[in-house]
Amino acid sequence: MTASTPDLILVNGKFATLDRANPQADAVALTGATFTAVGTRDEVMRLAGSGTKVIDLQGRRVIPGLIDSHMHIIRGGLNYNMELRWDGVRSLADAMRMLKDQVDRTPAPQWVRVVGGFTEHQFAEKRLPTIDELNAIAPDTPVFILHLYDRAILNGAALRTVGYTKDTPNPPGGEIVRDASGNPTGLLLAKPNATILYATLAKGPKLPPEYQKNSTRHFMREVNRLGVTGVIDAGGGFQNYPEDYSIIEELHREGQLTVRLAYNLFTQKPKAELADFSQWVKQVSPGQGDDVYRHNGAGEMLVYTAADFEDFRVERPEMPPSMETDLEPVVRLLAENRWPWRLHATYDETISRALDVYEKVAKDIPFDGLNWFFDHAETISDRNIDRIAALGGGIAVQHRMAYQGEYFVERYGAKAAEATPPIKKMLEKGVKVGAGTDATRVASYNPWVSLYWLTTGKTVGGLRMSAPGNLLDRNDALRLWTEANTWFSSEIGKKGQIKVGQLADLAVLSADYFSVPEDEIQDITSVLTLLGGKVVYGDGDFGGYAPEIPPAMPDWSPARHGVGYKSRQPQVLNVNASCACATSCGVHGHAHTRAWMSSVPASDESGFWGALGCSCWAF
Repeated sequence: MTASTPDLILVNGKFATLDRANPQADAVALTGATFTAVGTRDEVMRLAGSGTKVIDLQGRRVIPGLIDSHMHIIRGGLNYNMELRWDGVRSLADAMRMLKDQVDRTPAPQWVRVVGGFTEHQFAEKRLPTIDELNAIAPDTPVFILHLYDRAILNGAALRTVGYTKDTPNPPGGEIVRDASGNPTGLLLAKPNATILYATLAKGPKLPPEYQKNSTRHFMREVNRLGVTGVIDAGGGFQNYPEDYSIIEELHREGQLTVRLAYNLFTQKPKAELADFSQWVKQVSPGQGDDVYRHNGAGEMLVYTAADFEDFRVERPEMPPSMETDLEPVVRLLAENRWPWRLHATYDETISRALDVYEKVAKDIPFDGLNWFFDHAETISDRNIDRIAALGGGIAVQHRMAYQGEYFVERYGAKAAEATPPIKKMLEKGVKVGAGTDATRVASYNPWVSLYWLTTGKTVGGLRMSAPGNLLDRNDALRLWTEANTWFSSEIGKKGQIKVGQLADLAVLSADYFSVPEDEIQDITSVLTLLGGKVVYGDGDFGGYAPEIPPAMPDWSPARHGVGYKSRQPQVLNVNASCACATSCGVHGHAHTRAWMSSVPASDESGFWGALGCSCWAF
């Protein structure tokens, strides 16, 4: 407790503070941007003055604002208003209906794009759309669908627009799938890197700057709706500094950011990475900025020869022999200039080689005080976890396995998937661990899917992968999404807890995370989100507290027509309307919702059909 006259008091809440000295409270006071009291209702209300606003939280669960340690929100914001999101959609029939509606409203020469955030395994039909289906829906409008990190599907209009023909060669690391006559079919494959997918997407129209500002605001509002108040941006391909940061920096100057952003710089020049970082260390310093927008160091791409791509449908890529000689001068430059860094590394073999370089550099330039870390680390070994711990590093894990777990099991087996990645072991060995999503292309931006995966070990398709010994309890998983992530942006003690003196970021939840059935964790949203003591999102009884933002631009934008992570219940209720069977099914009539929500193993296709003796959704 601390005595001051607060601007705002929140009462009648179940506060999970994550402050071990004061773990539970039912009221908090906020003065300016920080918490100034955390305690009982009577204690906190004694501080109220005549100008103090009081909000009754109606007994709801409250948590610190969630922090995503790995998202591509700056790039994602520039494009959000152009993208039809299938995040959370549970049937391909519904997804195709959404696509058809968007085709009907999209004017030439614009594209309709579904850019990541979903997997075929989340659909009841357990498949992706065919190119023929896309052509039937959109004979003239270009359609581009990106599925995870492995493929893109283009309709005929998109193929014509991008200019891929019989004579177009396959790029290195990618394949343009062709028919018997050698003509492109519309399927593009990452083999193993996704350059062809992203380069093709980059050929599409861009939004003008004013629309990009609006788009970024709508994307931030969407993650606020899920309780996210902080993001560490991991850069990204086709995200050049400083050009592609002008929109986010303009929003920051205008006071319109509704998430705290710590951004890493991602090199864009294969074979010239050292030149990029040599220039950037003269332009910006780690920590430069303020509590809302600040520089965070280098990565996740440091050198292209060290990037192993996580397409589990293909064999693990072997890094080139030049990896170490390319990586060492960059790491040396960063260490000399006291720049923290992050490195994308999926496989243990890549991590081993990177650590060889790190250990060599650390003999000359100690890493003390540098919060460096690996991203992903799905197959990391015990030995390499120990090596990271010895060098004082960290590992940022993402819920990519919730979207790609079925492919991993298909290639490496169920046993190998039981600790992929081995999060419990990382924590036991003293490595700093934080959680995130890797949104928007490889997985969805929804933090609750990550928390569901961390605590259940299940994919969005319902496959239970992780062994019980690798699962986290709900409190520890939440800590990885809050307090633990502050290490990764060098902000320990500043945020991540509901604690006197920390930044007043919090989320009031639609359901109690600590008591809902495990499958319902993924359906949680926020009904009231605060950033620095100010409301940035409100819903239902709390909707009146939220500031309005302009409608999504342009007027044909999917974001103006209900785009956003789709909760499971509405998607299930739409299945019967989209069903292809013309008459009632002999097993369950048209009670599709009841059948889908029953205890029948609907996440397993063969088990589902076998249990019901029915295949009415198969067509």
